[in-house]
Amino acid sequence: MKRITLSAVAVLTLLPNALSAEGFTLFSDAKVNGEIRPRYESVSIQDSTKKDADAFTVRATLGLEAKVLGIDGLSMKLDGTTVQSIGAENYNSSTNGHTGYEIVKDPETTRFSQAYLQYKLGKTAAKVGRQIVNLDNERFVGSVDWRQMMQSFDAAVISDTTINNLTLIGGYVWGIKGITNLPVSETDSILLNGSYKVNDMLKVTAYDYMLSSLHDTMGLALTGNIPVSMAKIDYRAEYASQGDASRDTTEGVANAQADATYYNLDALANINGLLVGAGYEFLSGSTGSDGKTAFQTPLATLHKFNGWADKFLVTPTGGLCDASATLGYTAAGLGKAMLVYHDFETDVAMGGKSDLGSEWDALYTNAIPGVKGLTGLAKAAYFQGGDVATYTKNVTKIWLQLGYKF
Repeated sequence: MKRITLSAVAVLTLLPNALSAEGFTLFSDAKVNGEIRPRYESVSIQDSTKKDADAFTVRATLGLEAKVLGIDGLSMKLDGTTVQSIGAENYNSSTNGHTGYEIVKDPETTRFSQAYLQYKLGKTAAKVGRQIVNLDNERFVGSVDWRQMMQSFDAAVISDTTINNLTLIGGYVWGIKGITNLPVSETDSILLNGSYKVNDMLKVTAYDYMLSSLHDTMGLALTGNIPVSMAKIDYRAEYASQGDASRDTTEGVANAQADATYYNLDALANINGLLVGAGYEFLSGSTGSDGKTAFQTPLATLHKFNGWADKFLVTPTGGLCDASATLGYTAAGLGKAMLVYHDFETDVAMGGKSDLGSEWDALYTNAIPGVKGLTGLAKAAYFQGGDVATYTKNVTKIWLQLGYKF
């Protein structure tokens, strides 16, 4: 069963010839793409009753793109992805039953990660089927590509760039396939995103994400880069509000209520390859009895935000205030290195306490010479616990990874 998806894709690469006859072609102009990504991940939690996790896993993806029926603008995309463990499974994947170990949520699973039809007419494109959707910086909607199995959406998405510098995206999502092998989560959600690039220094983005039986999130973001002397400063200023859900699923929460706010301010300066940055992200919280809710982003690529130790995949009831500082460098041939520090607090005290801890994150990545498409990555996260319950224990995570794309 583990080989079904990739075998099916391999067979499809032969279809352009196999299903061609005089005057009729089902698939043409086929292109094959793929990725192999082996990874080691370790997890250690202070004073835990569970054993440290040591996970060796590999992700393999094989994809096919082709024109359909010879019609200009009509194409298909099919990606098969499998995630498998290497050697002993000394970790809890959330589905392998190894509950005596810490969690590394990369269960063995095989599926079609993308399978959609696309039609392009001028500067308008429509996709229907299972697809990867990454909007803006993935703070609200993303593919969770850091995990070995990505998050996919069963959706119909239209994007348009007919007007210069204006990008409009609208999507209807009826299913979400997460990073584990759980069944598709049914939804009835609408995603709206529009951005206008005034110039390199300013792009304005507005969005409305209507997640059924959860909440509606409306927001505005200003982004761009500002040249200052020998530096280039990339910035982001964003505000969003979260309100009652305007859409319900049949089996979901009816008339789901929410009342929360979000804002983010961050800047990163590149001074001849030296990276210096700072940021402050605010997700409002609740006392539990004030009619408010904690600001949540359940469809985000959450690993990119609030520390790589993944302590805040769900916003605490009291909310989250994340002040961060970044130092690093990037240079051709030398790769990219980063050191990031986070200080976490609640918006509203929880049990009379507000210290959610702090975290150091470190990263080095570079292309490996001699092999086109091959990269290496070393990464670590050290979370030091605070005084709020369930956030008191120190957590250490380490990753070593290779990635090869073709």
